[in-house]
Amino acid sequence: MANQTLDTFIREALNRGEKRDRIASALVAAGWTHKEVDAALDDYAVTDLGMAVPKPRPCVSAREAFLYLVLFILLGVVAWNLGSLLFALIDLAIPDELDNTYGDMFFGPRDSQIRAAIAGLVVGGPLFAWLALHIRKQRRTNPAMQRSRVRKWLTYATLILASCTLIGDVISLVYNFLAGELSTRLILKLLVVAVLSGGVFFYFIRDAEEGDANDQQA
Repeated sequence: MANQTLDTFIREALNRGEKRDRIASALVAAGWTHKEVDAALDDYAVTDLGMAVPKPRPCVSAREAFLYLVLFILLGVVAWNLGSLLFALIDLAIPDELDNTYGDMFFGPRDSQIRAAIAGLVVGGPLFAWLALHIRKQRRTNPAMQRSRVRKWLTYATLILASCTLIGDVISLVYNFLAGELSTRLILKLLVVAVLSGGVFFYFIRDAEEGDANDQQA
């Protein structure tokens, strides 16, 4: 592999005591790009040992991928069912006289929606809480998990989804306001979406910032 060749050359050059700027100039002259050279040189720390000292690198393991994927799936289960439950309760508290599709509270689709949401929360909630605490504990004792690429990708993917949901929620609010169709029930539902997506966003943005800070200290 070209990257392996580059890494080997830089390691051997640093072990011989060559200066970083001389190494970079020689590699660029040989056809490597500045970005490739800088990234490869950045993998080694500057020390007084007179030899190349590798920095810790982000890792990916099947176990970590499994834990983080299950965690984010459970997050989706909890958020979806909590929103579904709150929506159903809002519909019960503020019924729409023109909408009879839900039928009776205990005998109809609304009842099924409530039962399904409660079932999802009863199963997904404790599992999500336990797994989140377990992973946080592992990250404190094992720096390698802190540098997990899977965690970082899933964290920022979740931030993107939460951001898009928040933006869509605000757009819906403005649209219905301009159309003169804002109702108490709609406002409450939009508020539920904003609170859920906002909570997820601020939790994971803090988690991402803590992870970046720990990476710098590792």
